[in-house]
Amino acid sequence: MSILDNRPALAHEVEQVAEVAGYLWQKGWAERNGGNITVNVTEYIDDAIRALPAISPVYPIGATLPHLKGCYFFCKGTNRRMRDLARWPMENGSFIRILDDCASYVIIADSPVKPTSELPSHLAVHNYLIAKGSPYKASLHTHPINLIALTHSQQWMEKDVATKMLWSMIPETKAFCPRGLGMVPYLLPGSNELAEATISTIDEDYDVVMWEKHGVFAVDTDIMAAFDQVDVLDKSALIYIASKNMGFEPEGMSESQMAEMTKAFNLPK
Repeated sequence: MSILDNRPALAHEVEQVAEVAGYLWQKGWAERNGGNITVNVTEYIDDAIRALPAISPVYPIGATLPHLKGCYFFCKGTNRRMRDLARWPMENGSFIRILDDCASYVIIADSPVKPTSELPSHLAVHNYLIAKGSPYKASLHTHPINLIALTHSQQWMEKDVATKMLWSMIPETKAFCPRGLGMVPYLLPGSNELAEATISTIDEDYDVVMWEKHGVFAVDTDIMAAFDQVDVLDKSALIYIASKNMGFEPEGMSESQMAEMTKAFNLPK
């Protein structure tokens, strides 16, 4: 028996997570147990699920997140590999329930797979998104090779320098990642400081945040949409790097061409 039985909408969310996990592995963005996925599935929870007993001890979140009371999430397991999450999602991820104290959670299905060690950071972002009234339900952390390479030069860490270059490489990037790429200087992975800096950067109107020399954190309405934003950004970085490897500085689209796109497609920036 699985919590997904006879719940096609909930099963679809897990299937999307598994599909994206496979893409991350195929792209080389998910070495060993690298990367994390957390999806707010509260809208798909019925009374029978709410009545399910815990199958784990009560785990502390490490912070009080008042907007998550009664919420449910599907999370990748700690020390689990994306390639395994793609093949066996319910053996490498689990559903959790946030308890009424908003500071702890329990696992409810299918197996007691403890969530990622970065869960507090992911949940803090989801708490912020709910407080803001955002429709975003999914958070993705992954290690896209070409974007990470850019952050090893400080010129690209300046605000919106990388964004403008990436937008200019191909029109689709500006169209499908219209808020650009927020930049966070290096901070200890998994730290509260990194979580706070990520939330602050999202609050500056970014959906994708670059962690210097580490990876990206993306939020969107579902996990596939979050993946798509990272995918188009990394494609642009690859075009830039390919041009440099061919021995020339890519021209990119002009400021007027990008402004034309903003107006034609009613983009936010």
